[in-house]
Amino acid sequence: MTYIGQSVKRVEDKRFTTGKGKYTDDIKLVGMTHAYIVRSPYAHAKILSIDINAALAHPGVVAIFTGKDIAAAGINGVPAGWQVNFKDGTTMKEPPHPLLVADRVKHVGDGVAVVIAEDAATAQDAAELIEIDYEVLPAVTNPAEAIKPGAPLVHEDAPSNKCFDWELGNPKAEVDAAIAASHHVTRLDFINQRLAPNAIEPRSAIGHYDDSKDKFTLYTTSQNPHLTRLLMCAFVLGIPEHKVQVVAPDVGGGFGSKIFHYIEEALVIWASKQIGRPIKWTSGRSEAFLTDAHGRDHVTTAEMGFDKDGKITALRVSTVANLGAYISTFAPAVPTYLHGTLLQGLYTTPKIHVDVTAAFTHTNAVDAYRGAGRPEATYLLERLVDTAALEMGMDPAALRFKNFIPAFDGVTQPGYQTQVALQYDSGNYEPVLERGLEMVGYEQFRKEQAEARKNGKLLGIGFSTYIEACGIAPSAVVGALGARAGLYESAQVRVQPTGKVSVFTGSHSHGQGHETTFAQVVADRLGIAMEDIDIVHGDSDSVAFGMGTYGSRSLAVGGSAIVKSIDKVLEKGAKIAAHKLEAAEEDLEYAGGKWTVKGTDKSIGFGDIALTAYVPHDYPAGLEPGLDFSSFYDPTNFTYPFGCHIAIVEVDQDTGKVTLKRFIAVDDVGNVINPMIVDGQIHGGLAQGIGQALLEGVIYDENGQLVNGSYMDYAMPRADDLPSFEIDRKVTPCPHNPLGVKGAGEAGCIGSTPAVVNAVMDALAPFGVIKNLEMPLTPQRVWRAMHQKQ
Repeated sequence: MTYIGQSVKRVEDKRFTTGKGKYTDDIKLVGMTHAYIVRSPYAHAKILSIDINAALAHPGVVAIFTGKDIAAAGINGVPAGWQVNFKDGTTMKEPPHPLLVADRVKHVGDGVAVVIAEDAATAQDAAELIEIDYEVLPAVTNPAEAIKPGAPLVHEDAPSNKCFDWELGNPKAEVDAAIAASHHVTRLDFINQRLAPNAIEPRSAIGHYDDSKDKFTLYTTSQNPHLTRLLMCAFVLGIPEHKVQVVAPDVGGGFGSKIFHYIEEALVIWASKQIGRPIKWTSGRSEAFLTDAHGRDHVTTAEMGFDKDGKITALRVSTVANLGAYISTFAPAVPTYLHGTLLQGLYTTPKIHVDVTAAFTHTNAVDAYRGAGRPEATYLLERLVDTAALEMGMDPAALRFKNFIPAFDGVTQPGYQTQVALQYDSGNYEPVLERGLEMVGYEQFRKEQAEARKNGKLLGIGFSTYIEACGIAPSAVVGALGARAGLYESAQVRVQPTGKVSVFTGSHSHGQGHETTFAQVVADRLGIAMEDIDIVHGDSDSVAFGMGTYGSRSLAVGGSAIVKSIDKVLEKGAKIAAHKLEAAEEDLEYAGGKWTVKGTDKSIGFGDIALTAYVPHDYPAGLEPGLDFSSFYDPTNFTYPFGCHIAIVEVDQDTGKVTLKRFIAVDDVGNVINPMIVDGQIHGGLAQGIGQALLEGVIYDENGQLVNGSYMDYAMPRADDLPSFEIDRKVTPCPHNPLGVKGAGEAGCIGSTPAVVNAVMDALAPFGVIKNLEMPLTPQRVWRAMHQKQ
């Protein structure tokens, strides 16, 4: 059977749908205690005193630790995993992120003490007995305000609250000149608002020190268990890595928020040795809003120039990116190398310059959230193009066709070199827009829209043609750009004596269906049944090393590592088969799970070769027994999925309510292993992107208080907010990985947000509202925009 390209049902769903999944909070260890973290109610304040005596005397309390205990133990703060320096070469400002704060809190939710008790309720009750005296200080939450003179400082050693400033592209003077010489210039000032990740499973961590082995075990809700171990051991606690096992069992979603090494993980590991017992901490929902890394939060001014024929002449971008109070693991990379490098988009723009300033504020940390920099870049570009079309009286689809990069396959033609460092692998951009126009019935819609407007009905159509960078690039390249870890992936393929196969992968699954998709790749390559394959992940003692799951990298990087190991299995298997069949290796072919001598009916099956490898009585001389291979795959480039998203909306003129009537997505994610799983990934991404456009946004007040930190106040899309998605695909294979895959996990939320906003702007065009309407497009904001113009 051919497995690649088949919609095989997910094998992991049986345990999930029957309640047999095992998550971190489900784990119960002998003698386990429970932790509750006391968090600052203020965004910025000095800690004058902490009195823990009453809490320590509370029945059931095992121990209490404060920031002074952590400082006395000489524990370093949680480090950043990426370094981006100032334009002048000065090292970025990297203030410590302590496990518990001893002196001055920097955001609401900063941890100041941890109470450890026999059960979770007792820990929380005792925490309320801790008396803390704070001196409240002024706070700043807006990144553009934070870098102005006189703004309250988040860190004394970061003047003007700047972590770094950065630029990329053509010389600024050249871009300035091109903008000045342009026939038409479209300018937008906008905010790409902050989002909360809201994975279905809250974060949780269990620390266990076994004194009989002098070994620690951390169970954690992580997309990235090996990286967590590396950062925690080498930079935070100073524990040798072989003394620490990190296990990430079933993980209920992440959207990027579980990539990072969080303070709670190191805290429960350290404290477990102090008390000699396991410790579990599980976040509450309100706590998650305060401490799970947020996403987006850019303040941007962007200008796009055009000649008289509508060809783009130049792009100039200035962004202030909010990092929050501390630098999270990958935070510096998001507004720079994952945002600035995507500003070519699908267009032949000859001059591009981007300037980014990263600012500290008295808010929770901001890091990678589904798409991580690419949605921000796409929103910027696609809002500019649609706005320019309205301003110039051009059709937005026609303007895109006029500016698309011509097709290239990356094999017979070189990849496309952008103005912002990247070289695209392969692309054919016109067909995705052509197919989208066909699916939506574009000409007919424009007629219906004109007729509807005569009757006072506001219909709008919005386009977004996007590109993203996935399967993050070669370790040598990202190392030169500031990454403090390699971005390869590992895989071990172990063939058992009976011909069954165990695959150990460093790519962690938290909802993507790896146990199915990876098994399909192995089954297809080896010609054996999927039922004979076991996929193992998420345990640092089982998997040699891995770099986790994020950036739509699992198949492109993790799958390629698996293929490398399979190739080694087949290469050695051919040597054994040649010996058994008394033939030359070059005379054999492998298909259908067996080696056959070409032109004959002489063959031997995969299972027979596996048994021979472990019972080598009749075996090639000088060949080692066994059939077990490991590989590391370091990609030679990013992969570059792309697509076209089209939204149709209706705006209620009386209330401002936006109803999404249709949504069309035509995506090119390269070769597809499991169409059903890819469709599910696209659907989920669309929901999140549409959520940003219409519903979601984290709001801090002027004092740094999070005012919508609960499900009562933070709006996420529900089923009745979304139409049935209409999706299709084109296929442009990636030329540089063995599977030809590009990645699908983030595509939906990269293209969808600007498509929806552009559709609303198209609907509001008769009112003169074509730009600077802030997301989310709530009924109140839309209504005000219409009536202010009137």
